[in-house]
Amino acid sequence: MRFGYLTLAASPSPEEDAARIDQQLEQAVAAEALGFDGIWLTEHYFTGESVYNDALTFAAAIAMKTSRIRIGFAVVQMPFHHPVRLATQLALLDNLSKGRIDVGIGKGTVFNEYEFIGHGLRSTDSKARMEEAQSIFERLFRDTPVTHTGKYYSLHVPALRPKPVQPGGPPLWRSVISPSSFLDCGRRAIPILTARLPVPRIRERWALYEQGLDEGGHDAATRSRLLASAALWRNVYVGESDAEAEDSAARLMLAARHHINHLRATLNPPDFTIDPAMLNPWADPATPDTAALANMLETGTLYGSAKRVREQVAELRDAGVRHLLVQTGFGDMAHSLVTASTRRFGEQVMPAFRAA
Repeated sequence: MRFGYLTLAASPSPEEDAARIDQQLEQAVAAEALGFDGIWLTEHYFTGESVYNDALTFAAAIAMKTSRIRIGFAVVQMPFHHPVRLATQLALLDNLSKGRIDVGIGKGTVFNEYEFIGHGLRSTDSKARMEEAQSIFERLFRDTPVTHTGKYYSLHVPALRPKPVQPGGPPLWRSVISPSSFLDCGRRAIPILTARLPVPRIRERWALYEQGLDEGGHDAATRSRLLASAALWRNVYVGESDAEAEDSAARLMLAARHHINHLRATLNPPDFTIDPAMLNPWADPATPDTAALANMLETGTLYGSAKRVREQVAELRDAGVRHLLVQTGFGDMAHSLVTASTRRFGEQVMPAFRAA
């Protein structure tokens, strides 16, 4: 199995931002030392969530501090980036990292409308913006010059410099949820990221992805590579004991839920309504804490002693997962707890699956 280390940590106050950014960089370096295959960065703005905010700039710092670990984005919120600027930044990052960049892309948060407003946008056209921008920078990676006239962008680019290290540019990943998205990405041979799937659904979704790969007529090597890279995201807390881990994970995640729900209630505009199709018990503020927590622990979290977490990872492996993204920090969790949980996972859980 492959293991990625995913960061989605918050700073509790502006006064702590600098220290928290330093801690995130320290955690990235530690993840490489522990043997993680990749570090995956998130992108949120204005509230201290994803404390470094600008994942592209932060990735450059990680590239300079590491030498082996791949550096991915889960995900780049496409409407917030001009496609030419984004292609240039990613090409530079690919050079700085010597070809270690992976790029997950998405249409932007479906919950935090205040992030769109802060960029002078609204989310109503986010999918269309993403698709047009993606078509431009994919062409920039393949060949130049590029001329484009569209709804949101009109441009002519003579050449993309620097040229990316990876042929065709860094791999582009898609964040997927619906069954049709798994099938479509398989047909198009797009690497995928997903989260919050209960174990019975994992087998179904992975089978759809494999079906799409078959329908797309891709060769055996491509099918094998993409199935091995298909990534599942889980919250992870490896504690000193099962009881301590359950208590700590519950306390930390509920605190994070209360915080983000407060932000959304306070900062989202009155005319914004979250698409009901996107709501789950954890994200729905109308769901009581007890039910929301039970759902998150069941469908989105690995927790317990190292022994118990090994058993949970084995269950995912047996369901078909070969690439697990591990988020060991939630909310404004203390640096010492994050590093302790990450170290236990790296030293006591991952080695059991390296030869499997």
